[in-house]
Amino acid sequence: MFSLIRSNVRSLNSIRRTALTLAFFAASATSATSQAETFRGIDVKREGKGPAMIFIPGLNSSRATFTDTCAEFKAQYTCILLTLPGFAGQPPLKEVDAGFLVPMRDAILAYIAEQKIQQPVLVGHSLGGALALMIAEEAPTVPKALVIVDSLPFFSAIQNPQATSLSVTPMAESMKKQMLEQPLEQYQKTAAQMAVMGMSNQPARRATIVEWSQTSDRATTTQAMFELMTTDLRERVGTVKTPTLVLGAWAAYKSFGSTEESTKAIYVGQYQKLKGVKIEMSDSAYHFISWDDPKWLSAQVQSFLKTLPKAQSK
Repeated sequence: MFSLIRSNVRSLNSIRRTALTLAFFAASATSATSQAETFRGIDVKREGKGPAMIFIPGLNSSRATFTDTCAEFKAQYTCILLTLPGFAGQPPLKEVDAGFLVPMRDAILAYIAEQKIQQPVLVGHSLGGALALMIAEEAPTVPKALVIVDSLPFFSAIQNPQATSLSVTPMAESMKKQMLEQPLEQYQKTAAQMAVMGMSNQPARRATIVEWSQTSDRATTTQAMFELMTTDLRERVGTVKTPTLVLGAWAAYKSFGSTEESTKAIYVGQYQKLKGVKIEMSDSAYHFISWDDPKWLSAQVQSFLKTLPKAQSK
């Protein structure tokens, strides 16, 4: 979770953009026991019983992002907790520079098909939220519902809603080149500094985030960030028909002048094409809402799932 690696960040808006960049870069299963496996490079752990709830973590993150959330739901759902290749110690894809987001979307869909999972609930944090949206766009009948945790359809447009994939590509390419060419020691030092900016309001959790940043594959992190910076889903979410709950965070950016209202307005603007989307904001959480405001997150998800048509719950 590295944001802009450039050393010439001077303005308040640039600093805020840096923090937000970091943030935006995470048949019914019936097994009642914990199971672990690997599928197309994705580390998969299953636990609980009932219909499936698939948890997709964010940039550089482990499935441990959602361990506590799973504990709240595993009596009713089979939690399928993923760690994506190249993140948090997982071996990377062999040709990650050829693409990351689309291969991950397709791999998750292939896993769902192979395991014959019927209408899973997809819970995606940050990068994982982008993947959940991409899955629902690609295969509208697959997910029963989406829970998007602190993720936007186009994070490069946080400061400038007029930004496009084309307009931000030069900056993204420059960032990618610099990250790949930076000496390893400096890269890891910068990664450690940037990994905790606006991520969690709990000091003990920040150490975990730093560890994940240090054990993630540099090429994977760089490619994933490049794709997130240049992937604009704002129009594409208009094709998503899946019931969607979006949970946002703003408290980390109070010192930069952000308010709940101003931050929610960004979410509303970016998700305006997604019909029926429900957007809620945590009062206190930083980016890792599942750690910082776990009871609120679980309550929001429970309440949302109860609103789904019964036919979709079968």
